[in-house]
Amino acid sequence: MTGRRVSPLLLGSSLLLAVVPWQANVVNAQDVQPQVYTPAPVGVNLLTLGYAFSTGAVLFDKTIPIENANADIHSISAAYSRSIGLFGLAGRADIAVPFVVGSWEGEVERTEQNTSRTGFADPTLRFALFIAGAPALTQEEFAGFKPKTILGFTLRLRMPLGQYDANRLVNLGTNRWTISPQLGISHLAGRIGLEAYAGVWFFTDNDEFLGTQTQSQDPLYTIQVHASYRFRSRLWIAASSRQSLGGAVSVDGGDKLEAETNNRVGLTLALPLGTRNALKLVATTGLKATVGNDYSTFAVVWQTML
Repeated sequence: MTGRRVSPLLLGSSLLLAVVPWQANVVNAQDVQPQVYTPAPVGVNLLTLGYAFSTGAVLFDKTIPIENANADIHSISAAYSRSIGLFGLAGRADIAVPFVVGSWEGEVERTEQNTSRTGFADPTLRFALFIAGAPALTQEEFAGFKPKTILGFTLRLRMPLGQYDANRLVNLGTNRWTISPQLGISHLAGRIGLEAYAGVWFFTDNDEFLGTQTQSQDPLYTIQVHASYRFRSRLWIAASSRQSLGGAVSVDGGDKLEAETNNRVGLTLALPLGTRNALKLVATTGLKATVGNDYSTFAVVWQTML
């Protein structure tokens, strides 16, 4: 790349898909991600490394016979992203791979049990396209670009490549494919940014659930809202809320168990480190939980422009 360097905080620097831990067994997409629809010049490559710690009742659905569950989970994630142009529109493609070390305790058939797992969880591919408000620009053109209102589309694909054993109650992988389309809009008014996203998660069946059973899940609908403020030093802070609805689970075609009505809130602080690096501090917690959302996550993310 040549010409004027662009700060990574002005790029599509919201690869927070690598921040929130990739929960055990059932991935219910409880991520809270501000600034997903922030464009970048075509050809920019970003590397993201993140560490997250989660503690609490980490996403056990009602089909898993564990009561009073509690977990401490450490996750390290690596993500690569490249800004692209498609049909004259700005876009981005990225991949994230999480490695997890976790311990769980709870009651199985009224008996106290504990276990631990170490290994890879399911990797995720993501493609984002800025439908309106963000044309594909070179780095020189982008230097003078001032975005206002951006409409974007995101498609995520979670692949069943993580650690999975059909004979275990707790797994790091899910043994099923997950696909999620999402529409989002962001608006920048001076130093204040407002964002809203609406998406849905579709799940294939897990036909090796607790041995040879088949676990099915209804679509899970999500809504996110974010408000951010940018300081003069290129530092920014964002407050976020995320609501998930639906996603009822059944086993072998039986009655569907309780659907989700979960809400998470979060804070993100982004700090510039020179012109090519950025650091993010993230905290999220569950406010309302009908199906395992009663946990908190704290994360540190470093991002660099390659």
